Amino acid sequence: MSFSVLGTGMYVPENIVTNDDLSKLVETSDEWISQRVGVRQRRIATTETAADMAYEAAKNALENSGCRAEELDLILAATVSGETASPSVACMVQHLLGADCMAYDISAACSAFIFLLETAAGYFARKKVRKVLVVGAERLSRIIDWTDRSTCVIFGDGAGAAVLGEGEGYLDSTFTVRGGDDVIKIPNYIGSSPFYRKEAEKPYIHMNGQETFKYAVNAISADVRNLLERSGLALDEIRYIIPHQANKRIIDSAAKRLGAAKEKFFINIERYGNTSSASIPIALDEMNRSGMLQRGDKLILTAFGGGLANAACLLKW
Repeated sequence: MSFSVLGTGMYVPENIVTNDDLSKLVETSDEWISQRVGVRQRRIATTETAADMAYEAAKNALENSGCRAEELDLILAATVSGETASPSVACMVQHLLGADCMAYDISAACSAFIFLLETAAGYFARKKVRKVLVVGAERLSRIIDWTDRSTCVIFGDGAGAAVLGEGEGYLDSTFTVRGGDDVIKIPNYIGSSPFYRKEAEKPYIHMNGQETFKYAVNAISADVRNLLERSGLALDEIRYIIPHQANKRIIDSAAKRLGAAKEKFFINIERYGNTSSASIPIALDEMNRSGMLQRGDKLILTAFGGGLANAACLLKW
């Protein structure tokens, strides 16, 4: 037994920050950002925390699934930008929903939503759960250096969620982790210990854009091919590939390498930017609610990011 997706939800802040708005903060332009990254606007929180956004997305997913919070057996959340190390985002969501179940976070950066699905699949296989809530929530605006034009133009805030139930919709998955901080790094606050001698780094996103680009294109194409080969499916049998929304040029390059039509890849980065662990569930919810997904459709979710970690899974909707 694996699981089936019963419902989806998302939440993004009302505050819209356009590329023209950013050009007033750093030396950039709408043309440069849209051509290099594919982002035209992003949502930036003004009052919401990561947990607040996770809660709103979770409520929407529960409503969409017809499931009540009291039915949940497990809540799994992913974030790299929560306001508190403890309580975790999952625990805050559990409290706000009034649920009574185990809850914990998984930290795997942009690939984390697929890590959540894999973790949930293990609980379903052991028959320990019947209903599980998975949430990716990020307030990345908290950990961006807003004077660094190479990163502040990329990211946005938001949350996406899904309710999972018993079924056979999770067909296969693949994970690769190459630990290291040379390409993507987000240091924590170093603390105030009078005994610690290491020099402090700014607690913001540090990223080697060129290396990230090469890594991401290779990861997407390799993971999609791997899943197709193992399942015996042809690319034409996959209804959609839903990638992590990091950079439109990355997605276009991966599509070209796979020999896939660009239309097979769902893209919404122009409206939300890179929302890390929230990007795939946000995309799923938009597709679900717009009627793009039909029961029985085969989907591949694929992600890459800090860790370095990349992951992909094959779903039957």
